[in-house]
Amino acid sequence: MDFLTLFAVYVAAVLTCILFVCKYSGQQQTPFSVLCDSVATVVAPMTPRWLQRCTQRTLHRLFHQRNNMFIYLHVLLEGAVYAEFTCEVFGFCRDMDTTLTHLSVPYVLLVLQTVFFYLCIKRDPGTVTKKKISGLLSLYPYDGRLFHPGVSCETCKLIKPARSKHCGVCNRCVQRFDHHCVWVNNCIGAQNTRYFLLYLASVCAAAGDVAVLTGDMLFHAVLRSGLLRASYVDEYGEQQPAGPLFVVQHLFLTFPRIVFMLGFLAFVFVLLAGYALFHFYLAVVNQTSNEWYKGRGYTCQRCHPHAAPDHSKRNYYSRGPLRNLLEILLPPKPVQKKLS
Repeated sequence: MDFLTLFAVYVAAVLTCILFVCKYSGQQQTPFSVLCDSVATVVAPMTPRWLQRCTQRTLHRLFHQRNNMFIYLHVLLEGAVYAEFTCEVFGFCRDMDTTLTHLSVPYVLLVLQTVFFYLCIKRDPGTVTKKKISGLLSLYPYDGRLFHPGVSCETCKLIKPARSKHCGVCNRCVQRFDHHCVWVNNCIGAQNTRYFLLYLASVCAAAGDVAVLTGDMLFHAVLRSGLLRASYVDEYGEQQPAGPLFVVQHLFLTFPRIVFMLGFLAFVFVLLAGYALFHFYLAVVNQTSNEWYKGRGYTCQRCHPHAAPDHSKRNYYSRGPLRNLLEILLPPKPVQKKLS
């Protein structure tokens, strides 16, 4: 069972990292950042300068410049999952008399998420331009805490409307800026947040449905094999009943790719489901992740050493759950003033 032990350690390590990221999100000093700094301090003198420069350029290219690397990675991972499901799981499910209606659901969800994924990539998030600036300034009032009137963007040379932010990756100011998503190589703003939420929902639904079908297939494979009533001879020559660990090991040896796919889908589902719920919560209270991040007091400690979180205006732009969701689905557009 050494392989299962290593796999369990790997899963535990990944989940621990996720918990650290969620717990210490946005803080200036975290156990993870301290550990990374310590490791970098020790490793840097032993690392060739050319390798350090190459690593820095690669990381800068991936996370601080627009590129399609994560789009290609997304398509590759999704293609691998659906190829494995179609080539192996689909046939087993048909042998178990699973209806074609149920088996077609993952493919319907694939079409939907592909459409929403494309819209997230191609749709303008709400770029602030000279032509739109007059109308954008009247869309939202300034809360006086996170957004102040009369502040200009140093890069775009435009007055910043309330709830907007300059994206250093895209090099533009975005209306109702939420965040820059590397997976779609685009900002998430006023005009494409609805597509982003629908994309997250469809991805979670697809991962969950494929995982359920795959788990059901493995469960019926175990039942048909009779492993639950089987026994084996251990290293001492004694006969032992086949327990859960023996069944899991048998599945790993018999269906290795399917089992790894199921583990990957379960991991993706848990991770994306939590992320999607967080963004749906923000939509219900009419808050962006940028505002949530800043509202918790996570500002630059060097620029604002005495800054403290102010929760008095946390949901300043909320107008009720239904109207907040309607604002996401039908975002307000800048009013163009007609010249008389």
